[in-house]
Amino acid sequence: MPSVADHYRSHLAPVYTWMSGGLDAAIGRGEAEIGALFPDLSDGSRAVDLGAGFGMHSIPLARRGCSVLALDSSAYLLQQLKAQAGTLPIRAVEDDLSAFPRYLDGPADVILCMGDTLTHLPHRDAALQLFTLCAASLRRGGTFIATFRDYMQALTGNQRFIPVKSDADRILTCFLDYTADHVDVHDLLHERNGDTWHFRVSAYRKIRLEPQWVSEALRDQGFSVRTEPGLAGMVRVVAVKN
Repeated sequence: MPSVADHYRSHLAPVYTWMSGGLDAAIGRGEAEIGALFPDLSDGSRAVDLGAGFGMHSIPLARRGCSVLALDSSAYLLQQLKAQAGTLPIRAVEDDLSAFPRYLDGPADVILCMGDTLTHLPHRDAALQLFTLCAASLRRGGTFIATFRDYMQALTGNQRFIPVKSDADRILTCFLDYTADHVDVHDLLHERNGDTWHFRVSAYRKIRLEPQWVSEALRDQGFSVRTEPGLAGMVRVVAVKN
């Protein structure tokens, strides 16, 4: 099965902004989310955006005066971020999520891991390692926020087939296969070229994480934690370093 990075490189990255509703709409949603989460964010804060993609949250953070480290494994999406960012104070880095501390020049005020990025890690030990790195990299009172899908209740039968997005020229559907600790996501993409439809399929693996497990793991790292609904049916975990 392809790695997450390979799946995005060969299959998902070229259609990711389309499936997100377009750059302007997605960044607008990110702007609203950042405004609600950080109404008092101070100018000059340091922010880290893990799995930054095309900049849905990095760009709003930078517009609010943050210096942003935007990390992602997709060079394609980071190029889109750079094109949108212009002169905003965003450093875009292509690397694994756990590599972010080497690019920091001081304690962070905010670390984000939004979308379903947290489940892209290979296993729970990698999630625990990331939580440890975030705790070590934040200033006291700094905030780590993760959003992710709760895959603990396995879908069955036809429920496993999920229509993601479609228009006259493109259809993206996924279906899910469950193991004890993971869910295998198969992305089925139909694209029209003139009168001909082309079909491509690729799959990648996500970890299944209980919100309670994530919250407890973060509390073990010295965070005060709350769990709440996030965008698009995701769970949002907000952790403040004590």
